[in-house]
Amino acid sequence: MKKLLMLLTLTLALSQFGQAQRYITKNGHISFYSDGPLEKIEAHNNQVNSALDIKSGDFVFKVLMKSFSFEKALMQEHFNENYVESDQFPNASFVGKITNLNDINFTKPATYEAMIEGKLTIHGVTKPVMETGTFVVTSGAVEGKSVFMVKLADYNISIPGAVTGKIAEEIQITVDVNLEPLNN
Repeated sequence: MKKLLMLLTLTLALSQFGQAQRYITKNGHISFYSDGPLEKIEAHNNQVNSALDIKSGDFVFKVLMKSFSFEKALMQEHFNENYVESDQFPNASFVGKITNLNDINFTKPATYEAMIEGKLTIHGVTKPVMETGTFVVTSGAVEGKSVFMVKLADYNISIPGAVTGKIAEEIQITVDVNLEPLNN
């Protein structure tokens, strides 16, 4: 049911792109890393839905929070129950645009720096963001990459009092999506 809902949401997001050249993936990768005094926390998610319209620069992604995998099962449980409250806020998403679209030639294989601006939603909170990344254009695919920081407090994610000061208040997010033409 959740996969159907995610696919429906991605389809709806793509429908707003019209007939422009679109690239998509259903198995992009997002990870996060936190290096706090108490413990290093790292998680990976390989079920990221993403779409890119190379004509308009529209770029979206959606991730199911329960799809993050941790080294320790207890960390995963605490992440879902105590921090991001995955039952109440099952998804994180980004809806935005490439602001320097004219600097990127999606028909010529190369690596291009991209400026992305949009709205990031985590834990039910939506915030405007501006980040940099790269698009690696190859024949038949576009790989999007970005690394940026997110402050937990900005998204109303609380750190329990027992571990305050021992867990990082800011986490590093890494996005890596390999997008293929929608027609394939």
